[in-house]
Amino acid sequence: MAVARYRDIADDLARRIEEGEFAAGARLPTEEQLMVDYDNASRNTIREAVKILKTRGLVETTQGRGTFVLEGTVPFAVTLAGIPEPPAGGAGGEGAAYRFDAQLQGREFENKDPRVEIQRSNPEVARALALKEGTRVVLRHQERLIEGRSWSLQTTYYPMEYVTLGAERLLDDEDIEEGVVAYLKEALGVEQTAYRDRITARAPDTNETNFFTLRDTGSVVIVHDRVGYDRDQKPIRFTRTVYPADRNQLDLVVGAVPASPWAYDKGGAKKGGSS
Repeated sequence: MAVARYRDIADDLARRIEEGEFAAGARLPTEEQLMVDYDNASRNTIREAVKILKTRGLVETTQGRGTFVLEGTVPFAVTLAGIPEPPAGGAGGEGAAYRFDAQLQGREFENKDPRVEIQRSNPEVARALALKEGTRVVLRHQERLIEGRSWSLQTTYYPMEYVTLGAERLLDDEDIEEGVVAYLKEALGVEQTAYRDRITARAPDTNETNFFTLRDTGSVVIVHDRVGYDRDQKPIRFTRTVYPADRNQLDLVVGAVPASPWAYDKGGAKKGGSS
């Protein structure tokens, strides 16, 4: 019963924060007041409830001053499908779809130059690309920021064979302006015609915790895996994108649809806008 009680209180406080009863920067009621508000709950129960709010990134406690509501994060809507690669009429490049999403949402987008390396494929990458384990692959690592804040980490794996066949630009540590998918079609005649996606969630690893500045406990990242295939259903690339769950929403668009009912304005309020 005690566990359910503090979680119930945490959920109710989170609701009150979301509905604006406690605005960003406002101080939460004291422990004593919260004990009264929640039917004489024990001090430990209130402290555990507040601890959950801290884990969710909703509040922060300053010694001697109290517990304050943090500024809310406006989710970035990532369109997983429904936008061509690159978007029709838009700029190309390896971050084209993300840039297009950012433009629709009025957000400032930054795509860092890729970091490139060559590795032996591990069992997971080998399976995804239908290669023998240990076959060399090219990795292109991409860091993306929204309004100066780390928003996603992406690594795409390509068979090293593509480089030996003439796609040397895969090894360049700079953005491929037309996008890698378009480049492979032009350079090698390798055309992506289909892809399969998988979405999972897990705790972040140390690198992700540091890059996204996440809390050591309670944080969650969303992992979006995509394998692209050519006309013969041969895999041509394996992309893994990691998103911190506290600042992203993933949208799947099929067909012609109106503006998203889940879009947010820059103040964090829902609107009838974009994505």
